[in-house]
Amino acid sequence: SAVLVPAAALHVAFAIGVLPLIFGAMLHFVPVLTRSAGPHRAIAGLPFIAQGTGILVVLAIQGLVPRWLLHPAASIDLLLALILIGWMAGRARRAVGSPHPGWRWYLASLFMLVLALAVVPLYAAGLAPAALRLFHLHANTLGFVGLAALGTLPVLLPTALKQPDAQAVLWLRRRVPVGLAGALMLAAGAAALWPLALVGSAFLAVAALGLLAHWLRTFGLRALLADGASASLIAALCSLILLLLFGIVHGSGLSSAEGLVPAFVAGFLMPLVTGALAQLLPVWRFSGVQTPARLEMRACLVRCGRWRAIVLPVAAAALAMGQAVVGMLGVALGLGLFLFDLVRALRVPPPAR
Repeated sequence: SAVLVPAAALHVAFAIGVLPLIFGAMLHFVPVLTRSAGPHRAIAGLPFIAQGTGILVVLAIQGLVPRWLLHPAASIDLLLALILIGWMAGRARRAVGSPHPGWRWYLASLFMLVLALAVVPLYAAGLAPAALRLFHLHANTLGFVGLAALGTLPVLLPTALKQPDAQAVLWLRRRVPVGLAGALMLAAGAAALWPLALVGSAFLAVAALGLLAHWLRTFGLRALLADGASASLIAALCSLILLLLFGIVHGSGLSSAEGLVPAFVAGFLMPLVTGALAQLLPVWRFSGVQTPARLEMRACLVRCGRWRAIVLPVAAAALAMGQAVVGMLGVALGLGLFLFDLVRALRVPPPAR
């Protein structure tokens, strides 16, 4: 639209949208993974504080408020991440039995967020701005967001399919060091040493490919694509693998990086979020025991899920190859399909008391 500068527009997506969303997802899943009660009201408010801070960040980047406010804004988000780390560690220590290893992926994800936020004052002050900006970008997208997603998918997809996955716990426990090492090397390598980023990309790609292969063996392709929610989650994982390959090609100097971040949003984030919401929104709206209203709402939300699983990755590929108009039309179509389903789902009346 040219209303916002590119950096401000990206922070609308990540600082206002994605960061509070992931905080909220962690607050939802960690009590389940540690078999504990829901978060205290003060902890439950962290995503809203993060969203308010994100608005301040966008205004500062756009020049509508003083730019020095980026420093306190980054410090606030850093403090929120540390509070969330402390809360999760406390829940894991007090868990009934051994906590589910999925919480360690959230710990690794928040660690990458802390690193990404810690460099903001440095590059804003002019200290190696290009390198630290690249570190901040990769630590946020493939570190914070990527690790949180890889830690959630092995739990969420079997739930969407209503089938158990006995190997999910083992995969999560074994692969968290690989995922964290890959994210660290990728972010550091993107900032300073391309071969290191290549190794980091390979680590993350191997983890994602291993998860995809495990799902195909366990559930079969037909079952994975039969449900709109699981099809969207599969599309997100496949898009992440392809984007890592695009990143390797870019790092080798064979292509431009222009379009890769919008492609990440279109091909990975949007199928991931819409697939997750198709499964979780009915649970959040109609909490408690299973009801026909919850089933009806879910049926509405997954109606166009398989179409989204095709349209959004294709749009991401177009964006990554520099076809911005085609890519944005695909994004608009994919988002429109989800909004169509969402409007129908929100019209489902609650069960009669």
